[in-house]
Amino acid sequence: MTPFLLQHHRRLFLRGLQVQARIGIHDFEQQAPQRLIIDVDLYVSLADTQVRNDQLNEVVDYDFVRQVVQQRVAQGHIGLQETLCDDIMTALLAHPGVQAAQVSTRKPDVYPDCDAVGVEIFRAKPGVW
Repeated sequence: MTPFLLQHHRRLFLRGLQVQARIGIHDFEQQAPQRLIIDVDLYVSLADTQVRNDQLNEVVDYDFVRQVVQQRVAQGHIGLQETLCDDIMTALLAHPGVQAAQVSTRKPDVYPDCDAVGVEIFRAKPGVW
């Protein structure tokens, strides 16, 4: 990660969020939902998230991330993990407090000879750098 993001932003993360999703282009993937694991990193401005009163409204809430993922998965079948990552990213960056984000998805049950197959994307709002 760039020094600017690390020096001027707080990184929030959600690791290993497991959902059952209808995702995939192969016939065997279209028969039933499959396990999908999602990791999200959010970068929020330190200046905008100074905690003064130890209150949730002073920061970006983790529930927001979970809701974004759950809402997208609930919309129906997704062909590609790239599509899912892009859709999640768009919704995360729409939040005024989020300056940049990284989203990764992985399907752990596709191939018996590897831990998972997945996709990762990073994006920042214009002007963050």
